Amino acid sequence: MIFKQALRRELSFTTGGVFLVLVTIMVTTLVIRILGYAANGAVNPEDALVLIALATLGYLAVLLTVSLFVATLIVLVRWYKDSEMIVWFASGLSVTNLIRPILQFATPLIIVIALLALFVWPWANRESTLISQRFQQRDDVSMVSAGQFKESAKAERVFFIEELDVDKSEVKNIFVADSKNGRLSIAVSSTGYIQNSEGGEKSIVLNNGRRYEGQPTQPDFRILEFNEYSTKIRSKEALAPAPRDREKTITELLNDSNPASMNPNRAELLWRVGLPLMALGLVLIAIPLAYVNPRLGNYTAMFYAVLIYLIYSNLLNLTQNFVSQGKVSVFVAIWPIHLLALLIATVLIRNRINPSLKWWLRQLPASIVKK
Repeated sequence: MIFKQALRRELSFTTGGVFLVLVTIMVTTLVIRILGYAANGAVNPEDALVLIALATLGYLAVLLTVSLFVATLIVLVRWYKDSEMIVWFASGLSVTNLIRPILQFATPLIIVIALLALFVWPWANRESTLISQRFQQRDDVSMVSAGQFKESAKAERVFFIEELDVDKSEVKNIFVADSKNGRLSIAVSSTGYIQNSEGGEKSIVLNNGRRYEGQPTQPDFRILEFNEYSTKIRSKEALAPAPRDREKTITELLNDSNPASMNPNRAELLWRVGLPLMALGLVLIAIPLAYVNPRLGNYTAMFYAVLIYLIYSNLLNLTQNFVSQGKVSVFVAIWPIHLLALLIATVLIRNRINPSLKWWLRQLPASIVKK
């Protein structure tokens, strides 16, 4: 009982600490990336925090998988290094006695990982896409605000309005700069109004203004005066784009009858189901992998842990690509990687049970070895 309580307590604290560190690194990376998108006009700066939160939610399953694996290694490596494992072994426990309490701790987290991968991951991706698409498809009228320069969605037009009366649809001191086919056109006026046309189109009509076309240093530069100058602003509804496979729910992945998307849907389903299975496999591998000679006190187990995680995750992604391309059936691809991880964990655990025997004798049943 004392053994299980101590193990559970240290696993809880260590997993929480590792998870917070990973989330901090993830959020920092996302802040840099999404603020870069906002600076380039790809996303609305006002939506940056929402996009960062959605992206973090989407990757929580992966972060929890890594946290669980690393925390198990850190706790057991410290126990070996501080000779605590020797005390437990001397009291009659073995490596196999670690499996049950560690799995009891890991099982709720693995269930959470499965729920995050199956439901939260597609929802977060879908919401992020809708926010980005809504900004890209925004109406140019929505960008017009008093006292601010606003750029259109395609970066072809810049508006500036000093005063805006929304109720009367009147505007004052308007500046409109258009860039089409490499030619610059600037229109300025002291007064104007917003005109609603049939079909949902809107226009800004400038009264008694001046228009400049071309470059002042070129011979085709022109200055035109006008009584009325209208520039169209199309009102566009933010249409929901067709969801990608990473944005589809489980029901959509299973019920989609389109032959072109059948393999990508199965590949996406393979990845979502494979993530909690990978978490289970990594936890079982971490138990024997954490062995450290107390006299040496090295952390080579961490190097092997990073290598194993990279190989495991890359094999899962590679299998997903094969299924997406139709090279491998999803029913064939779903079990070999996780079965291999289970076999590796079994072999490593048996190697740690009786290190005095040769490695091939450790794989035999204890009754045969005694004979």
